[in-house]
Amino acid sequence: MREILNQGLLKYNKKTIDVEDLETWIPSHSLSYEQFAELILTFEDEGVLEMVKSKGRNRRTPSLAYTYRIQKQQLTKEYQEELKKYRLHLHPSIQLDSYFGLDPTEWKQDLPYLLKIHQYIETSGFPHCEVPAPERSVELVGDEKWISEKQGKELLERVGLWAVMKVIPVSDPLMFAINPAVLQNKEQKHLIVENKTTFQGLVDVLSDTDFSTVIYGCGNKIIHSIEQFHRQLPLPHGKHIFYYFGDIDRSGIFIWHRLNERVPVRLAMPFYQACLDKPSLEGKTNQRMDQNAIDTFMCFFTKDDEKKLRSVLERGHYYPQEVLKTSELQHIWRSSSWN
Repeated sequence: MREILNQGLLKYNKKTIDVEDLETWIPSHSLSYEQFAELILTFEDEGVLEMVKSKGRNRRTPSLAYTYRIQKQQLTKEYQEELKKYRLHLHPSIQLDSYFGLDPTEWKQDLPYLLKIHQYIETSGFPHCEVPAPERSVELVGDEKWISEKQGKELLERVGLWAVMKVIPVSDPLMFAINPAVLQNKEQKHLIVENKTTFQGLVDVLSDTDFSTVIYGCGNKIIHSIEQFHRQLPLPHGKHIFYYFGDIDRSGIFIWHRLNERVPVRLAMPFYQACLDKPSLEGKTNQRMDQNAIDTFMCFFTKDDEKKLRSVLERGHYYPQEVLKTSELQHIWRSSSWN
């Protein structure tokens, strides 16, 4: 029951609380009044709950204050001391700084895994070779799904160990075609397209351009599969520039925005400009609106084009990539300036 009150007080937004409200946090009939009062008095003795004197105390035995002032710094004092203790106990590469600002429940959930990771480092040191996530998960905590499905990656990032654990991402392979004639260039340009039709329309003229690849984004999959790029096309000395062309709808804009958060991706503006010369289509009224993504996307257009695009989206219209015929796609790619 103490833990229930601990968590409740940590999450409580007000500075004072009535004792009646504290009682409602305890499951019905699980404690007698006397047991509940003894627990609250323990919090009083520890300085976690401080009586609001102007409100007085009830006449029951043991007597409790009607209203308490919450001293959260006292509530987390024990937690802070525990973190300091484990900072000395765990391997020095395990960084615990972020936990001082997190809810103690996060710490309690993570601690068993941190102890296993500590034991792994102490016994085996840091890995020298990259291996798939399930294999590394088994080595670290004995659960092949831990990294990819149970917030294991997030924990490793939180404690500063993600990079040194050499984990191969579990995302789908990246699908692309290569232009071998330009792979020696210092500047490597890559065009990512959202849909398969557009990919097929462009792949035949890849060798007529100075782009190194055309990449099939496969909708949302590109957000994670881009992690595989440098593994699948190891060109360490090249400067990589990515361009993106997707549907002009809420979903397509959101995909580009999420991708751009992972790796800088320019909009392939010649394609987008060509779409705006076509009539928009009806039918995209059920996609969720991400205002931040749309506002960022609009920054690349003139005021007039932005006004037109916002009107299109607000009406539930859109421009699929397929409004451009194969011959138009190919001509735009070959003839446009991409510098």
